[in-house]
Amino acid sequence: MSKIKVGFIGVGLMGLPMVKNIAKSNYPLAIWNRSKKNLKKIKNKKINICKNLIDIPSKAQVIIMMLSNDKVCLDIAKEITKKIKKGHILIDMSSTKQKTAIEIEKKIKRKGGYFLDAPVSGGTLAAKSGQLAIMVGGQKQIFSKTKNLLKSMGNPTYLGKTGSGQIAKLANQTIVGITIGAVAEAIIMAEAAGVDAKALRQAIKNGFAGSKILEIHGQRMINKNFEAGGKCSTQLKDMNNIIETAKNYNVDFNEVKKYFQLDNVIDVYLVKIKGKSPRRESSLILCAITGVSAKKM
Repeated sequence: MSKIKVGFIGVGLMGLPMVKNIAKSNYPLAIWNRSKKNLKKIKNKKINICKNLIDIPSKAQVIIMMLSNDKVCLDIAKEITKKIKKGHILIDMSSTKQKTAIEIEKKIKRKGGYFLDAPVSGGTLAAKSGQLAIMVGGQKQIFSKTKNLLKSMGNPTYLGKTGSGQIAKLANQTIVGITIGAVAEAIIMAEAAGVDAKALRQAIKNGFAGSKILEIHGQRMINKNFEAGGKCSTQLKDMNNIIETAKNYNVDFNEVKKYFQLDNVIDVYLVKIKGKSPRRESSLILCAITGVSAKKM
């Protein structure tokens, strides 16, 4: 049985390793990216690199988007919808608002296509290893049709109706955001009191305080490792979407807001470093939460 033809839009920090894993699973693959920089890193001759975005629908049965924000997703969806035909499946693996997923689905359904929202968690490390957590919303039968494709990139879980994947991602980011802040403050307190941070992490990682955040980001904080894993503007977008969604459903998120006040500091940094590289932006998140001076970067 031949594998479905896949189109992939958005070959960035996350998209590039995801594309490579799809190709490893031998799916016929056509890709497009606005910037040509990452496309030069594609060495697999079987991957069809399209010059024009509008060419993707004619070369794929399932189209995946992995883009930076709601506006970009809506703009790209608007363009490719012009060429969408009956039976096409669009999977948006970007992180957006629930209402954005619902809006895109409406556009696709008008053309006889299908839609899944399937945001991911795990960062670039999980993207490279093919172990992303994939949170899926949409029609269950469409999820079943695309489950093996999603498995080439990670571990997909079906959550429910369209937009459920995006709600799950916001829940994920709520926990991640608060936990990063908690781990950072715990390490700062321990070091201020003269406790070795490395020993602290080792002592508590197998207890109730143990987490992926403590394991990975805690070690990075201890090592003062500010290697970027993404843009802090992306984290800011997620935090704002969390607060907005909670408000829409009349959920009191006052305690969460207190933790997310850190983003106001980061926002100031972003204004000051406008035009700098994503690596610099991401480093400043860790500067803020670990108390390291940006001047040392």
